[in-house]
Amino acid sequence: MPHDVTMPQLGMAQDAGKIVSWLKAPGDAVVKGDLLFEVETDKATMEVEAQASGFLTGVLADAGDDVPVGAVIARISESAEDGKPAAAGDAPPADDLPTGHSITMPQLGMAQDSGVLVSWQKAPGDAVAAGDVLFEVETDKSTMEVEAGRDGYLAATLAEAGEEVPVGEPVAIISAEAPANPVARSVASAPPAPTARPEAEAESDPETSPETASPAPQAGNGRILASPKARRLALEQGLDLARLVEAGHQQPFHVRDLETLRALPSATPAAEGTTAATRMLTAEIGTDGLAAFADWAAEARGLTDADALLAGLAGASLSPPCIVAVERFGHARHFAVPAGRALSAVNETEDAPDLILRDLRGTAIRGLAMGAEASPVLTLMTGGTGLSVTLECGPSQLDAQTAITLLSDFAGRVEQPLRHLL
Repeated sequence: MPHDVTMPQLGMAQDAGKIVSWLKAPGDAVVKGDLLFEVETDKATMEVEAQASGFLTGVLADAGDDVPVGAVIARISESAEDGKPAAAGDAPPADDLPTGHSITMPQLGMAQDSGVLVSWQKAPGDAVAAGDVLFEVETDKSTMEVEAGRDGYLAATLAEAGEEVPVGEPVAIISAEAPANPVARSVASAPPAPTARPEAEAESDPETSPETASPAPQAGNGRILASPKARRLALEQGLDLARLVEAGHQQPFHVRDLETLRALPSATPAAEGTTAATRMLTAEIGTDGLAAFADWAAEARGLTDADALLAGLAGASLSPPCIVAVERFGHARHFAVPAGRALSAVNETEDAPDLILRDLRGTAIRGLAMGAEASPVLTLMTGGTGLSVTLECGPSQLDAQTAITLLSDFAGRVEQPLRHLL
């Protein structure tokens, strides 16, 4: 069935986003995971992936337009000739639903394709204000509160607590007037969707099939694209996501792909012994250049956030754009590191990290072996007259050459941080 493309919510304080550019043109075939458009918020510019395969149709917003979070901006259809979606913000024209503004399942992370509705904080028929918490949603990463976004009345709830709802699908309707007959229903009780094209028809036109129109997206820097939950479960269950890559399966990987991974033929004992271990590499740095660099950055560039500077150096070594979490004394902050070398463009975010940097300088710790986590981990420690950096990761996160390059590059940047700007 057609999939509406909505403006994602890339941060809890975000209520709108500006479309920087479309990376696909109307009528183009797209595969789930393809980069669809770029969106600018008050924190950063991010690339947004397609959440379904098909053809891009009915584009309602142009580059430069500011679009409210949750508003429909395009549709991914079964053919290039399908019409436009409903106007942004309009409630779906379903059977007995009241009229009003449609509230959709927000996208709270770039790898998220659905959310579980944990609980409703308002009942059907209740008056709501724009800043009222309407419901709680659970993603791969955390449980978040979602605000109503406008004043009015909760005229309909379209999902029950515990149900999983795809990103962009309506979960509520807020009307301007008090509803005479508020609606409360579940996702399961919604009217059936229109029947999709028969498989035979789709197979008869292989040249326009979305699955054959473009290759599956792959990480260009040795990283494997997967949701945080898929990475965590794979590590807990001893599954190697690299085997899905070797088998030619499409990235990014989600939890449902783990079933496919379990069904793959068993690896040989030798191969299993090779891929099960955590990769651990350590580099010794004779000179700590970070303190002098922080002083220079503050005086010459006005950059006083030490965590953001570290995130920029680490992210540049991983190959940006990427998300880096800086952990210090039990506190973690996440930063979006854009492409390029401008440390001033590093901004705080809430997205799940591609890389974790633990700063243990100032502690008595001089060595560690923690094992692989949901993301690769760089640990910065005091060592001898200088510093040491340890990288720990799973084989499914970084291949051997990429791990060596990451650690070597970051160690060099820590020793001579001004290299980052050259």
